[in-house]
Amino acid sequence: MAQSDTVSRILDTAEVLFAERGFAETSLRNITSKARVNLAAVNYHFGSKKALIQAVFSRYLDPFTQRFHGALDELEAQYADRAIPLEELLETMATTVLAVPAERDSLKVFMRLLGLAYSQAQGHLRRHIQEQYGDVFTRFTGLVRKATPDLPDAERFWRLHFMLGTVIFTLSGLDALRDIASKDYQEQVTVRDLVRRLRPVVVAAMNAPLPQEVEGAQHANAPVS
Repeated sequence: MAQSDTVSRILDTAEVLFAERGFAETSLRNITSKARVNLAAVNYHFGSKKALIQAVFSRYLDPFTQRFHGALDELEAQYADRAIPLEELLETMATTVLAVPAERDSLKVFMRLLGLAYSQAQGHLRRHIQEQYGDVFTRFTGLVRKATPDLPDAERFWRLHFMLGTVIFTLSGLDALRDIASKDYQEQVTVRDLVRRLRPVVVAAMNAPLPQEVEGAQHANAPVS
C-alpha cells in the first residue's frame, strides 16, 4: 500500500470516527481496525493521537484559510477603505466554508468536527488552531468589528459565537432537517437553500438591539463630556 494511500485512509477513518464518537471516545485501535492498518503505521505517519487530531483539522483548515484570505483580499480591494457590509462578510465566509468540504462531500463531518473543536477541544488542539489559523479569524473579526461599530467588543464576541453555533448545529444536522422539511412541509432543501434561509437570521442576530443591561452598562461607562 502506498504511503499516500495509507495516510488518506487513516485520516478518512479518523475524521469520521472523531465526528461520530468524539475525541476521547475514539481510540487509535478503533481507527486502525476500521482503516485496516496497523498501529505502527499511525505512529510512523503521525507520531501520536494528538498529532492525528491536528492533522484531521489541518486537512480542512489549510484550504479553508487559503481560500478565505483570498476572498477577503477581493472584498477589501472592492471596498477600499470603506467598511465591508456584514452581509457580504457572512456570505463570503459561508461560501468558503461550503466550498472546502464539498470537494470531498463531507460537509456534515466538517461541521461536527468544528462543533467538537468548541465542546471537546483539548489544550493542544486550541493551541494548534490558534497558532496555525488564528490570523485569518483575527482578520475576519476585525472586519466584522468595522462593520458593526456600535457593538461593544464583548457583545460582538458572544454574537459571533451564537452565530457559529447556529451554523454548526444546522449544517451538522442537515439530513434530519431535510427529512423533516420533506415529510412535514413537502420541501426538498439543498445546502444552498439552507444557507440562503440562514443568512438573514444570523445577520439580524448580529444587528439586534443591545440587551437593556448591556446598553445601560455602556451608557454608564461612557466618558463624560
